[in-house]
Amino acid sequence: MPRSIADQTVEELGGRGSVLVRQRRDHMQLDRMLHELDGATGADQEEVLQRIDRLVFSHAFAEETVLWPVIRRVLPDGDALTLRIEQEHQEVNELVSALERDGLDHPERPARLARLVEVLREDVRDEEDVLFPRLQEQLTPEELRALGRRWALMARISPTRPHPTVSRRPPGNALSGLPLSLIDRTRDAVDAGVRRAPDRFVPAGRAVSKGLAAVAGVVERVPLSRRGDRSPTSR
Repeated sequence: MPRSIADQTVEELGGRGSVLVRQRRDHMQLDRMLHELDGATGADQEEVLQRIDRLVFSHAFAEETVLWPVIRRVLPDGDALTLRIEQEHQEVNELVSALERDGLDHPERPARLARLVEVLREDVRDEEDVLFPRLQEQLTPEELRALGRRWALMARISPTRPHPTVSRRPPGNALSGLPLSLIDRTRDAVDAGVRRAPDRFVPAGRAVSKGLAAVAGVVERVPLSRRGDRSPTSR
């Protein structure tokens, strides 16, 4: 049985630039933030969640556009393996959307947070213990490093917020990725400014962020953005 990438050295994983090393590094960062989230409340909880979101959504979007097509090509059961991960990604999108929509005082917030943490940890285990060791068997270290460069580039230009109605597969995710990334990253900057701004500017900043969210909603629902999805994740 293939060894989990969690138990291998950097050299065994293909070197520092390998996609497996890059993935594991993000997973370790996520683990630290999930520990921060445990016990956090109020504004502190929101701040940690926002950092988790920025990491998780760009990471997952890059996986879906760069890595999963390769896995479906090189593994005979790659479609079933990636579909399972896509379902986890879809649930994360829906949970975070609900948390953002309903705010701090919603009665279902604790249960949603607990489920979010559970799904994120399941996703890491499925990738590190099952999916990536199988990919490792099929690619050379040079190919893993080349794939790592592609994945890292895509992660830098991927959306940073939940978009539950966008396809988890090409062509929809690839077509919607750049416009949603521009909108999301502009919202990130606006929201960061709102947190630092004097109170008199906060309503205007929030209105701008809300308007950008509405634009993102339009992009999500363009028919091309939804092409390629499978029934378990299509919305």
